[in-house]
Amino acid sequence: MTTGIFGGAFDPPHRGHVELARRAKQELGLDRLLVLVADDPGHKHVETPSDIRLQLARAAFPDDEVLLDDHARTVDTLRAHPEWDDPVFLVGADQLAGFLAWKEPDEVLRLARLGVATRPGFPREALQAVLERVERPERVLFFEIEPTPVASRDLRARLERGEDVGAEVPSAVLETIRSGGFYRPGGGYNPAA
Repeated sequence: MTTGIFGGAFDPPHRGHVELARRAKQELGLDRLLVLVADDPGHKHVETPSDIRLQLARAAFPDDEVLLDDHARTVDTLRAHPEWDDPVFLVGADQLAGFLAWKEPDEVLRLARLGVATRPGFPREALQAVLERVERPERVLFFEIEPTPVASRDLRARLERGEDVGAEVPSAVLETIRSGGFYRPGGGYNPAA
């Protein structure tokens, strides 16, 4: 059984996240997908409480296992779960471009394969430079996705201004934001509510 792991802050999850997961399942033959919501991501500050982000991720990925990850770094998560047995850790091409700055990147590749979502127009040279510097480049798998020009930080700003984000956010996520009191029409996004 091939397990995929998709980690992130998911603040909030958007259609790009959902499309990456869908394509990875299809292209990489994943039997199971674990969506890991980072409690306290080590690489960036997140203001939205993890329990809210967990609710939003569960709305975005209703057919998958969605769990809270209390490890700040990928390698620590993988070490804590040897039972996952050579999983495929999903990332975008932009994340692979910065992979050498991760904590113990070669250890990450020993513990898991990387499933890298590429999109038309992404500079392949940036990825090749990373592959040339890791010990096990054969453990990096590529699959293509259609570009989805959306970023969680932009969605948060738009929600705070009371703008409609229905085209970029799965309807179940938007409903969770509204019903959870995290969104006040005309008053914006309030994830600390």
